[in-house]
Amino acid sequence: MNAIGQNGTTDRWVSTRFKKIKIIMAICAGAFIGLGVYTFGYGKGASYLSNNPLTCVNCHVMQDHLDAWQHSSHHHVAVCNDCHLPHNFIGKWMTKADNGFFHSLAFTLGDYKNPIQIKPRNRRVTQCTCVSCHKDFVHALLPIDESQGMQNCVHCHADVGHAHR
Repeated sequence: MNAIGQNGTTDRWVSTRFKKIKIIMAICAGAFIGLGVYTFGYGKGASYLSNNPLTCVNCHVMQDHLDAWQHSSHHHVAVCNDCHLPHNFIGKWMTKADNGFFHSLAFTLGDYKNPIQIKPRNRRVTQCTCVSCHKDFVHALLPIDESQGMQNCVHCHADVGHAHR
């Protein structure tokens, strides 16, 4: 060993440096977690775990959509999650997480169209839920070959979920 290593100076310096790094990492992690908890509370995050349509109007840009849904033919048989989330457990929560992140990002940065527009990935989810709920009625319309595709249900039935006034 060299003279520095024998008297422990290098070991103490390394130990002190790692302690400082641990403290800095703990402060950063605490700040990140604290900011996340604050944001979740401020943004009423727990409400998004429910099935309550009023949750959607936590964001003011959704009020017109809620009002339109209340005048629609599906008002008494389906809530927002019934049409806008997949019906399987994993798909539902993955879509909620995906939408939650991108909605909060868009609303925080003000980067969204008003009136808000459905994204293609969410339009596919909505199409699948229409077909799932109405498969007994639309089975003859479904393509035999998946690559053929099919017209979106809302192309003709735009007023079903959100009635235009």
